[in-house]
Amino acid sequence: MSAIRSTPIGMRATCFAVLSASFLMNAHAATEAQRLDHGKAMQLVTSKDGTRIAYDKSGNGPALILVNGALATRESNRELTQLLAPHFTVYNYDRRGRGDSGDTKPYSVQREVEDLDALIGAAGGSSYVYGKSSGASLAVEAAAVLGDKIKKLALYEAPYSDAEGAAKEWQVFTAKLDRLLVANRRTEALTHFLKFVGTPNDALAKMKASPAWSGMESMAPTLAYDNAVVGAGRSVPISKAAKVTANTLVMDGGASAGPMPFMRQTADKLGQVIPKAQRHTIEGEAHDLSSKKLVPILVKFFLSQ
Repeated sequence: MSAIRSTPIGMRATCFAVLSASFLMNAHAATEAQRLDHGKAMQLVTSKDGTRIAYDKSGNGPALILVNGALATRESNRELTQLLAPHFTVYNYDRRGRGDSGDTKPYSVQREVEDLDALIGAAGGSSYVYGKSSGASLAVEAAAVLGDKIKKLALYEAPYSDAEGAAKEWQVFTAKLDRLLVANRRTEALTHFLKFVGTPNDALAKMKASPAWSGMESMAPTLAYDNAVVGAGRSVPISKAAKVTANTLVMDGGASAGPMPFMRQTADKLGQVIPKAQRHTIEGEAHDLSSKKLVPILVKFFLSQ
């Protein structure tokens, strides 16, 4: 989700130039998916606070819920869903405040956990869960309290960081973002986020000129939700992670180790503190990883005895 001060600026820019390009590609993919899926029935589940959460259900097999990270809707998971559908009944949902889901105020991390709990209920009372980026952080929060409702858990690059200076940088970033969002200055808030994660100026200009930008602006308030999920200090939540009872696969990308070394350190620490965790590095992959490389790993992990 973001970079750290100790990471060289050049490498940050290289990494997030790729991420910025992926935003544009995802926007095109989302538009195409909406065209192809026109008429397909979206489903809704009601969370504990009355918020309606939108999701798509596809495939056959045991239930698997996908949890997205920042600035993503369920449209971002179309390819991943299609590849997983032969093996699982996939529940691909919009987190609150995004896409077709509601956004009852005030926000709390507990309410997002309740959203996931409601989806698990719709899936029959238990499910596998895969979370990416801040979605992985949300999945940890949920697994710590939902117990055996989450049968197995897979995490990819939860963006915690215990690196030197990371907590202070995070606090400065989140304070400014909160001020901009309170003032409803969404363009500035979104720009602030993208600059924080190292998006180069040319990539940012392309994003602002793309059809995706208005949709990203509409989701800008949810950046504060992601920040809350990751935590005020951004450190690895050791006490919560220790409460996760599910068999857990903790993953990072081999290509992230250079530009974002904290991702490897975070994954290693989560792998140590989650009681039934195993570690896996997907070689050659960065934060925006290939679904084709991810799916065989998820299938093997979730369906193994």
